[in-house]
Amino acid sequence: MATRIGIGIDCADPEALAPFWAAALGYGVGDLDRDGTYLDLVPPEASLPGVYFQRVPEAKLTKNRVHLDLVVRDPAAEVRRLERLGATRSGDPLSGSEGGWWQVMVDPEGNEFCVCEDDGVEAASAP
Repeated sequence: MATRIGIGIDCADPEALAPFWAAALGYGVGDLDRDGTYLDLVPPEASLPGVYFQRVPEAKLTKNRVHLDLVVRDPAAEVRRLERLGATRSGDPLSGSEGGWWQVMVDPEGNEFCVCEDDGVEAASAP
């Protein structure tokens, strides 16, 4: 049985950042919790990872240690769509030694993520 994953994103303003990621991922925006600390995105399917935003007092200072990769068939179109939503490109597109293409992007609060070309190869399932 696979482990279900939840992705937490620290941020200064969950209510301001959640709409960007909801549009980027095709999720809905849930309600801010009573304490004003956590805001969940609502996945379109229960099998998709949970994503939530946690209000933190400190600003982001360095590169993310973990980031999201948005894997799509038309990465150039996705980059343009995400820019319209408020993301910015960070440098030029990159490619790996065995092919592949990705663009490092930054969300409206400065968190890095990548838009990656889907090569059509299915991920191997764990034994």
